[in-house]
Amino acid sequence: MVRNGIIGAGSMLVDHVQRISHWPEQGWLTEIQHSEKCSGGAALNVLFTLARMQLNLPLAGVGIVGEDSDGDYILQLLDDHHIDRQFVQRTAIINTAMTQVMTTPDGQRTFFHARGANGKLDLAHFADVFTAHRIFHLGYLLLLDSLDVPDDEYGTRSARLLAQMQQRGYLTSLDLVSRVGEYRPLVMPALRWLDYLVINELEAQSLTGISLRTPHGLAAPTAFAEAATWLMQQGVRQRVVIHAPEGAWGQQADGEGRWQPAWCLAPEEIVGSVGAGDAFCAGVLYASHEGWSLTETLKLAHTCACFNLHAANALDGTRPLAEMQRWMDQAICVSRAEEAGRITSAEKT
Repeated sequence: MVRNGIIGAGSMLVDHVQRISHWPEQGWLTEIQHSEKCSGGAALNVLFTLARMQLNLPLAGVGIVGEDSDGDYILQLLDDHHIDRQFVQRTAIINTAMTQVMTTPDGQRTFFHARGANGKLDLAHFADVFTAHRIFHLGYLLLLDSLDVPDDEYGTRSARLLAQMQQRGYLTSLDLVSRVGEYRPLVMPALRWLDYLVINELEAQSLTGISLRTPHGLAAPTAFAEAATWLMQQGVRQRVVIHAPEGAWGQQADGEGRWQPAWCLAPEEIVGSVGAGDAFCAGVLYASHEGWSLTETLKLAHTCACFNLHAANALDGTRPLAEMQRWMDQAICVSRAEEAGRITSAEKT
């Protein structure tokens, strides 16, 4: 079987995005300046980003939504983006998952989430998933209640699922949700059944115990390298990528590792950051699917995230791959901008 394409499985929800004037003190009022809704969740954000990149790549979704207007909205979007939804099931017993997203003018966002139907997604929903796609991406762990439970043989039901997908011939990928608290027991069993792990610096810090961000700023790339190496040692087979707003570290099974600074954006260019991590992940998955080098993979992932920041929702910033590559070839990264700043300061002295 010649495998081609990507499956996005797991969280499917609707983001109700509210752009607010500022984040208020408790008990005080803030103004909602703009409201819109958009699809959200790891599965949909990754799939729709890939679809809007116009890659001519087979895409499919696996998940569960309610028999409500938000569920109708998700199914219509899947059809509009020509994504196979035969494995997206509906339930009448609980509503579609939903998040209220509050976005401030500086691009920071706060989430109020109702897990809804996503909490019912379980192993049975994957029983018939035998397709010719190459990559199976699952997210977000820690928000999929029925999969985030112990399993006597595999440690967790999500680990069992990922093992089954590998055994069916898929390359497997995982993303988490950033969450406060001790959640290593829910994640660690899955790592040995992964080909790709794409997480942010806070999630990596919680898993590894290695400090990657403090109140004083971001740790050095050497700390990211140590964390990524540790995660590879837990069983990830091909690539670990740890991303942050300032840059990302990629680590491969052959020992190659690289820090790639993020691209520079002026503050006024940033409209919102909803789904930026998923856009980054979509870039990693596509480049990995196509066999791109680690450096080019990280550059594309940063580019996908940058374009995402130009819109308040998780979708509207994405552009066709060719357009994003042209922009990427001219982009200035954070380290080069900082160096230019130092040179300019020195010249003025």
